[in-house]
Parts: sequence; C-alpha cells; structure tokens
Amino acid sequence: MPIVNFVNEKKQIEVLAGANLRLEARKHDVQLYPHVRKIFNCHGNGVCGSCRVLITKGSENANETTWAERSHFQLGVCSMGSFSMASIAYIGHEDTMRLACKTEVHGDMDVVTTPPLNLFGENFFS
Repeated sequence: MPIVNFVNEKKQIEVLAGANLRLEARKHDVQLYPHVRKIFNCHGNGVCGSCRVLITKGSENANETTWAERSHFQLGVCSMGSFSMASIAYIGHEDTMRLACKTEVHGDMDVVTTPPLNLFGENFFS
C-alpha cells in the first residue's frame, strides 16, 4: 500500500492504491485549507482550487492532471468562471502542483500542503 508523507505536518499515512488524496488527508486530520477556506471551500468538487498541494516526491505516482486542475492552474479561472488564486501558486511548480480533491494516489509520495502564493518570486513574471 502506498505511503503519503505530509511534509509540513510530519505525518505519514498508508492508503489504498487509487485513494483520493483529499479524502485520505481529511480522514487523518491533515489540514488542506488555508484561513477562511477551512469553512468556505467546494468540499472536493474541484471548483474552488484551495486544496492545492505540491507533490515534491513521487508525482509520477499520481493520476494524470484533470481538466479542472488545468483550468485552475493554466487558465487562471475556476470552474465557476472567477479568477483562481491557485494559478499564482502554480507558477514555477508546473510539474508538481495538484488539487488534492482531484489527485489519486498510486504510489509513495511526499506532499506539501497549502503552498504559499508566489506573488513576487523569480518565476512570477516569466
């Protein structure tokens, strides 16, 4: 069974292959949502983009990026048509940024929850 290592929380959990990352994180009390998003989020429907995570190791052990993730990260819009803050965090992390609600775990991975927005980093204007 795959092991997910949540880096910020210093917590490792064992999950079934194909398990949903968001559901497993919540089941083991791993906080995915920053600030007010703890209450106001889409509850795993891929609409808000606030459950973004960085998979720093083992990204090849996740499913392919979904349409909902591509619309949040690459187009900068959420499924409801408004601007997605997830697109700002995506800059410089194109290969490793995912939405936990749309990520299936198929092998071991290291996950950083609530990665910061990179408003002034070196990759912002590239």
